[in-house]
Amino acid sequence: MNKKTGIRAAQAQQTRTRILEAAVKVFTRDGYSGGRVESISREAESNDRMLYYYFGSKEQLFICVLEHTYEQFNKAESRLKLDLSQPLVALQELVAFVWHYYVKHPEFVAILSNENLHNGKHAQQSSELRRLSGEAVGVLRPIIEAGQAQGLFREVLDIKHVYLMIASLCYFYNSNRHTLSSFLGEDLADKGQQQDWLGFIQDLVVRGVMRLPEKDLR
Repeated sequence: MNKKTGIRAAQAQQTRTRILEAAVKVFTRDGYSGGRVESISREAESNDRMLYYYFGSKEQLFICVLEHTYEQFNKAESRLKLDLSQPLVALQELVAFVWHYYVKHPEFVAILSNENLHNGKHAQQSSELRRLSGEAVGVLRPIIEAGQAQGLFREVLDIKHVYLMIASLCYFYNSNRHTLSSFLGEDLADKGQQQDWLGFIQDLVVRGVMRLPEKDLR
């Protein structure tokens, strides 16, 4: 009985995971409003009944998708091996990680953009997002504290502001890439353009936290 129960539990988890991953694809492509339950079930090679059984509703499924996308980001970020003895390098590496993650995971950008169109109403219903945001900021905090301990970074820094600076510089370029490419007449998906922007924002973030020489404070 235990073996059978274990098999059933594993099968149930596999089905739930397939539905969740299918929902990520459909909501990325069609948005929340356009993402139909039938489309998700078909993508998952499942059926509507199983979707409602595991998630309760389309709205609850979208909340789970939001949590899942943030959790995947945090897991990838937690695998970073940052040398806190060199906080400047560590900060640049963190910026590079966030940048490359956004580039490689357009579903993350698309789902967040779509949720903002809905005024964050699904995010507000999540009990997990606050914990997940704490984990993301938690990676940045020791870098800033190490830089402050070495006298490199300003003593008065709001970690949240530094986090928002990094996130916005990486997010805006990717979320508006298509319109900006047309507006500026340059392909912002070009590898050279992306590398130039990464170098620019790494420098910008470092300058934003660096302690100014005494002569510049007068």
